[in-house]
Amino acid sequence: MSTISSRSSSEKQSESAGGSAGGYDVEQTVRERYSAGAQALEPMLCCPATGQYDATYLSVLPTEILERDYGCGDPSQYVGEGEVVVDLGSGAGKICYILSQKVGQSGQVIGVDMNDEMLGLARGYQAEVSGKIGYDNVRFCKGRIQDLALDLDAAQAYLDEHPICGVEDITTYDAHCQAMRKSEPMIGSDSVDVVVSNCVLNLVKPEEKVQLFAEIFRVLKRGGRAVISDIVCDERPTDAIMNDPEMWSGCIAGAFVEDEFLKMFEDAGFYGVEILSRQAEPWHVIDGVEFRSMTIRAYKGKQGPCMERRQAVVYHGPWKQVMDDDGHTLYRGKRMAVCDKTYQIYTDAKGPYAGQLIGIEPSEMVALDEATEFDCRRNAVRQASEMKGATVNGAGGESRGATRSMNVLAAGDSEVCCGTGEGSSGCC
Repeated sequence: MSTISSRSSSEKQSESAGGSAGGYDVEQTVRERYSAGAQALEPMLCCPATGQYDATYLSVLPTEILERDYGCGDPSQYVGEGEVVVDLGSGAGKICYILSQKVGQSGQVIGVDMNDEMLGLARGYQAEVSGKIGYDNVRFCKGRIQDLALDLDAAQAYLDEHPICGVEDITTYDAHCQAMRKSEPMIGSDSVDVVVSNCVLNLVKPEEKVQLFAEIFRVLKRGGRAVISDIVCDERPTDAIMNDPEMWSGCIAGAFVEDEFLKMFEDAGFYGVEILSRQAEPWHVIDGVEFRSMTIRAYKGKQGPCMERRQAVVYHGPWKQVMDDDGHTLYRGKRMAVCDKTYQIYTDAKGPYAGQLIGIEPSEMVALDEATEFDCRRNAVRQASEMKGATVNGAGGESRGATRSMNVLAAGDSEVCCGTGEGSSGCC
């Protein structure tokens, strides 16, 4: 851990002009810093993640790639065989080449970076690494992680043939880029199993961070997940920190406040948002603000209609009650009525709630085409008579029964699931 005092805000502002944060261009500052980091080791560029990686996967990687790794975690450990994975801000390619081995020949890895020097370094070793592992399932794309539909190599090729000579040409170029996003997206919608990133999201300009999370959500398949390692802080950075270009490019000024980092996933439509790891000791303490690494996992797939098929779930405990991202309150030991969509999410063996709930189906399942709409705004106990003879998923026995109607728990009414007011997630 290091304790640092930032220079005064006036000092930094006197050294810079123009741009989008603190009087400078965040994107240009980041590009210059990482271009230098591709050519020579920059030990202070990011929080080191030493000791986290499986040595088995590192043995095939060239020393230069290992030395030019600037990350704060290891999201690759949460990826499995056969999956399609996108690495945001892939840099020298270390995580991509680890993922290449983890997903195997049946999987695919796409690295996205906007820095030419980093892309050149990663691509330069592609033949060597693929030769060692016996297959090539990696491609590196030039793009901005907050705009995953636009291939910047393709955009540059268009500019080479149609150089901008006037204002009208800018309009034509913008229209061409928009057409490419629709007809030839770099990464298509609903096409990826996992999106990973290692200490890069913080480098995006503040005004584009909402778009960034929306893009992560867009490219993921239903049931897909984001696993993001990044720098967080325990309170909002001071103006002096925010106005320092070096602290922006050094993964500090753009750090997410801890709870706001999780809320960004929620606001983008993710569910099952979970802290997988959090660095115990801060990496830096600057002006009294603590900065550390944290890894988050979040899932896509709660959107869609809520249909009544007479299913129920029972929360194991130990908490007396818990609430999910859509305001469903689950009471320990009670059969809570849920719609079919929520039931599938809760009982998914690979989902975030695996092992925490007992899923109970009715003796006669209602066909989907005969199911009526389920009101997810109400927290209701499913009476046991409706469940007579039901199979208990993962419980090792049969359930007991009572009446067919549901007892609505008025205190548990929720407006966040399907409601239209403030806080609504619009899951339906």
